[in-house]
Amino acid sequence: MIKRELQNKIEEMAKKYPVVTLTGPRQSGKSTLLKTTFPDYNYVTVEDPDIRLYASEDPRGFLATYPDKTIIDEIQRVPELFSYIQGRVDKENKEGMYFLAGSHNFLLMQHVGQSLAGRTAVLRLLPFSHAEMQTENIFPETVDEEIFKGGYPRLYDKNIAPGDFYPYYIQTYVERDVRLIKNIGDLSKFIRFIKLCAGRIGQLLNLSSLANECGIAVSTAQTWVSLLEASYILYLLKPDYNNYAKRLVKSPKLYFYDTGLACSLLDISDAKQISTHFLRGGLFENLVINEFIKKAFNTGKEPEITFWRDSTGNEVDLLNIVNGEQNAWEIKSGATFSSDYFKSIGKWAQLSGTATERLHAVYTGDKSMKTSNGDVVAWKDLCYYFFHIYSFQ
Repeated sequence: MIKRELQNKIEEMAKKYPVVTLTGPRQSGKSTLLKTTFPDYNYVTVEDPDIRLYASEDPRGFLATYPDKTIIDEIQRVPELFSYIQGRVDKENKEGMYFLAGSHNFLLMQHVGQSLAGRTAVLRLLPFSHAEMQTENIFPETVDEEIFKGGYPRLYDKNIAPGDFYPYYIQTYVERDVRLIKNIGDLSKFIRFIKLCAGRIGQLLNLSSLANECGIAVSTAQTWVSLLEASYILYLLKPDYNNYAKRLVKSPKLYFYDTGLACSLLDISDAKQISTHFLRGGLFENLVINEFIKKAFNTGKEPEITFWRDSTGNEVDLLNIVNGEQNAWEIKSGATFSSDYFKSIGKWAQLSGTATERLHAVYTGDKSMKTSNGDVVAWKDLCYYFFHIYSFQ
């Protein structure tokens, strides 16, 4: 099994809380991680109709059968259990009793907040990170292949081609997961909406445009974006609100949690297509920003990331906070370094008073280097910067 970066944090939290809640996209490896990390624990999934019926009709009997050291998967499907778990852990008052896993962030966190506040640590697991793939020598040969394949574990564990994985993933997500949260009458229109979102990766969210192109109301578009966020399909990167005497853009930018899924939605059938695709820059930008999110989640923290854009078109692709200070990142899909990479972030640095050592440009070339304007980071070396230059702990 490929060791996940989150494993250390899960083990740590199990020694401090009676319940540890693990959420993330379906098929991101949550069940595998929990079962292999805690092999002496019972494992039950309420996806099994018999188990679900038992847990919902007789929650006291269910917890009497599994009184301790139990992993309960997809628990959001039996919301009645949460209150009974609260009573049990309060009575026993010991750590590491239950691991709760689920792929519906909204439903899961709604019940966790109501019944288990203060009693559970909440962790998130996304598909494989850049570092995890490098460590296990399963790293795709090129950036385009990494974008195309994405990071879902089953692709690597079972050697499944992306074209044989993602269409079924999308179908399962729409037919099973979406209907648990929201009753959508026209599923074909919803799938079209997801595809339209994929075509806007790295762009400012424009709900009116999405609604018009899909033939739905703006309010429906807002609801559907929230639904896609709650089920770990996409996320919105918020703008930085430090004014610096400039008028700023206030709309968030749209990205997907996995670029392989996005490529499937864009009907990209081969990694070779990406090199000439109109969205290559946006997809590489998405790939890089995902690593910042994964690194934060894998250490049990919320990502402290934003972007900056003013009304004159100056933009910083990514701002992240390290030790209380902002760092600026320009993300370029080109393989040849240009001093123009630092044009926009240089202007931001002047306005914000940020030193050049906190300015960075990530590109697809092979050589990392220091310049008078900031650090140039080769994509393959990004993990080095995470582990040896910045402290995420």
